[in-house]
Amino acid sequence: MLVVLPDGSSREIPAAANGEAVLRSIDASGSLGVVAVVVGGRIQDLSAPIAGEKVELVTAASERGREVLRHSTAHVMAQAVLALWPGTKFAIGPAVADGFYYDFRLPGGERFNEEDLARIEEKMREIVASDQPFEREEHSIEEGLALFADQPYKLEIIQGVRAQGESEDESEGVSVAGVSAYRNGEGFVDLCRGPHVPSTARLGAFKLMRVAGAYWRGDEKRDQLQRVYGTAWESQEALEDYLRRLAEAEKRDHRKLGADLDLFHFPPEIGGGLPVFHPKGALVRHLMEDFSMRSHLANGYQLAWTPHIAKSTLYETSGHLGWYKDNMYPPMEMEGATYYPKPMNCPMHILIYRSHQRSYRELPMRLFEFGTVYRFERSGVLHGLARVRGLTQDDSHIFVAPSQLATELAKLLGFVIAMLRAFGLSDFEAELATRPEKSVGAAEDWEVATDALEHALKVSGIPYVWAEGEGAFYAPKIDVHLRDAIGRRWQVSTLQVDLQLPQLFDLEFVDADNQRRRPYMVHRALFGSVERFFAILLEHYAGALPTWLSPTQVAIAPVKEANEGYADQVATRLRELGARVALAPSNEPLGARIRRLKMEKIPYVLVVGDRDVAAGTVGVNSRGADRPETDVALDAFIAHLSAELAPTPLEVPLD
Repeated sequence: MLVVLPDGSSREIPAAANGEAVLRSIDASGSLGVVAVVVGGRIQDLSAPIAGEKVELVTAASERGREVLRHSTAHVMAQAVLALWPGTKFAIGPAVADGFYYDFRLPGGERFNEEDLARIEEKMREIVASDQPFEREEHSIEEGLALFADQPYKLEIIQGVRAQGESEDESEGVSVAGVSAYRNGEGFVDLCRGPHVPSTARLGAFKLMRVAGAYWRGDEKRDQLQRVYGTAWESQEALEDYLRRLAEAEKRDHRKLGADLDLFHFPPEIGGGLPVFHPKGALVRHLMEDFSMRSHLANGYQLAWTPHIAKSTLYETSGHLGWYKDNMYPPMEMEGATYYPKPMNCPMHILIYRSHQRSYRELPMRLFEFGTVYRFERSGVLHGLARVRGLTQDDSHIFVAPSQLATELAKLLGFVIAMLRAFGLSDFEAELATRPEKSVGAAEDWEVATDALEHALKVSGIPYVWAEGEGAFYAPKIDVHLRDAIGRRWQVSTLQVDLQLPQLFDLEFVDADNQRRRPYMVHRALFGSVERFFAILLEHYAGALPTWLSPTQVAIAPVKEANEGYADQVATRLRELGARVALAPSNEPLGARIRRLKMEKIPYVLVVGDRDVAAGTVGVNSRGADRPETDVALDAFIAHLSAELAPTPLEVPLD
């Protein structure tokens, strides 16, 4: 049996019955911290039988291992809540990014309060200390219904699978074949696919964070439950490091910065998920979009503009009404036709391509648009600018001949990375998402598209992993992720090879041999959305945007009224350079003015007094500097500032 160790090396051992036997051969001391194994691509308990010749060890400090820890800790939390509040109904409790949650309905309509979190934590630590083994059980559908007879949410999950005849809830341990559950302690059992750590004693580095409301199944017409969030890690040190990062993230929350810096807000009169940008925020948006627009035009893209609504027939042809309707805004009836706000720009870009016959000489044809789309996200998932209902995508759709696909994807990915770097982002990785189980299209087309995407990643040089089965139902894709200044991972750009829309819309081009052929179509969003990228930049820079993106680049504070004429002269010189300048007249104490301007995160605050008037100098308070510089020649400051005012458009030739 080949065993793949956590460091990527491997070792051969005699065949073993289960993961525990493997560990006894390799890690009898437990120093590796293994919590599960992967056999045949599927993660499983250490106690589960091994059916295969290759085993990968999963440690608690890995992403998959942390998911096992967090899911196990969620079970312990549910066990604690049911012990403290007998009669509680519990719904689902998955591991999520950096933590876990569980949804509850307490008896008699009781509500959790913050003090209750400490009680639950104390009970959880008792359960951890008692070293209860997690034991997997397999049941028939009927046995599962009997086992959870007093738990209505579990019953609904099981009954839903039985009624549909499909394995819709395998993540919850329910399939048409039966029900899996995990038991630990006296009487606690939970519906679950697993895997889990061997026993509760493997847990302990956890903290409950907060309580929130959540609708059952995300439906506001269903029961409102209470969701308890927590986090769990492989060690106390890792937990404390996360809590420190969380505290820093709270300081950087773009929603707070948006209010503090007067950039945007979400008026209740408009509705959730639909922001309005104030003058400063709108200027930042304009600067982002203008740089992107100029860079696209310099690199072979053609501009498009498309309307915000279209007839239902367009989305019937594209398949959006069949696959995406639940996320679309409701239709409007007008003049005997049904219209929908557009959820995506691609169908309209296809109409541009299809407006007349295309020649191979026109390919690649790269259409680009800042197109606003509308998606009815549920209120529970809205999150400032990071998850909105009206979003503007920097959307490109590229039509290529099959022979051009691999080369074009490599050039596109290079352009994407160069653009992100221009905004000061540098730590990238990618995922190559492959064909999911439920998909459409010919296997050979999927293979060609996936190979072309892999070629692009290899040429780019950025690290990547395979995300098996995570592609869209119609196409494989590359998702580019970045890490921000405090180590958080954000998914931003996407490159997707569409195998279906060219066929659904019967797209063609006339090739060099005068034969009609089907083009490939590449979807490419670089920012993802302007709103979400705005949020990422705000949090990455903690509101202190680069000089070229700052609404005000320089503020000038005269020491006293007699210095205001010179301050005006300095402002005029800087404006002639193209700088965005604000004056802070001497109608309040100088110290108060400087503190206020620094709170606005202006890159440069210039102070001018009598000595500066006489010498043609300025005092420079640079954002983030330990101390101000005095007696700086105005010409020297202008030379320094000019290099930061506006980047030139990217030149990453695509042709």
